[in-house]
Amino acid sequence: MEQEAAAADFWNDNRRAQEHLKKLNALKQQVDPWEQLEKDVDAALELAELIRQEPDATMEAELESETSNLKARLEELEFRTMLSDPDDVASCFLHIHPGAGGTESCDWASMLLRMYTRWAERKGYKVSVVDLMPGDEAGISRATLSIEGDYAYGYLKAETGVHRLVRISPFDANKRRHTSFAAVTASPAIEDDIEVEINEKDLKIETFRAGGRGGQHVNVTDSAVRITHLPTGIVVSCQNERSQHQNRAVAMKILRSRLYQYYKQQRDAELAAKEGEKLDIAWGSQIRSYVFQPYQLVKDLRTGVETSNIEAVMDGEIDMFIEAYLRQEMGKAANRSK
Repeated sequence: MEQEAAAADFWNDNRRAQEHLKKLNALKQQVDPWEQLEKDVDAALELAELIRQEPDATMEAELESETSNLKARLEELEFRTMLSDPDDVASCFLHIHPGAGGTESCDWASMLLRMYTRWAERKGYKVSVVDLMPGDEAGISRATLSIEGDYAYGYLKAETGVHRLVRISPFDANKRRHTSFAAVTASPAIEDDIEVEINEKDLKIETFRAGGRGGQHVNVTDSAVRITHLPTGIVVSCQNERSQHQNRAVAMKILRSRLYQYYKQQRDAELAAKEGEKLDIAWGSQIRSYVFQPYQLVKDLRTGVETSNIEAVMDGEIDMFIEAYLRQEMGKAANRSK
């Protein structure tokens, strides 16, 4: 592919050239780190052999440090191999909706919004809120995050499902324990060259005033856009951009992402049915429990991974859950292929 890119007539077809370079860069991102790691391992082995022949405390300390570095890089690359679906490398739209429970669930949804924002910031991703509707009293009634960066969707697809909170409610004067639910859905931010069929007749497009429950920041024009895809019932909205036109463009991009994910899950379910296996799509299924009182425990119900460090989890340290789930899914895939 590099030889093709170096050909004199390569740029005669600009669109084809761009697609070629995009595929080439994606492949190099996968191959180059492994080749560099192999070179560094060979260099470390040569150093180990040199130390074996002529022991040196300073060189031994250097080798020990380099070995730790190599191990960490290997584990990271091994983890990346679990993200082998073509969509995994994509950026992500993350949608959060509170379940039944009024103010309590709206507050829980806002806590999850902060958790995922902190996680994305820790990863070095670009995070922006493209849609947010405050709750009537506290928290949020819905939110959509745009998380831009390589493999954002590959990681966050592990978070799709229902998240359950148990705590003593700060909104209950009698200090009773409440259980709240919120649904999280991840969808890949697909490229413009991927076709998703959307018939304009299937869309119900509404406009409304962007902003919160009132105050100086409420927009006085109907610039926010809500789009309902009638055949599937999928609803998306955007109110973060300056104009109605921009909000509509972003909302359509989110809708394409949601529909792409919806149709893909349908295909996966049909394929699993043909293979005689029931596929757990995880829509609406409870995946994780967060208990604040009477004890502190966060437990992933799919993998059994748990921790009592609730503060760290709510501050975005959720990689342990994501990695365990992806490893489990990789194991299932390997068993199905046997």
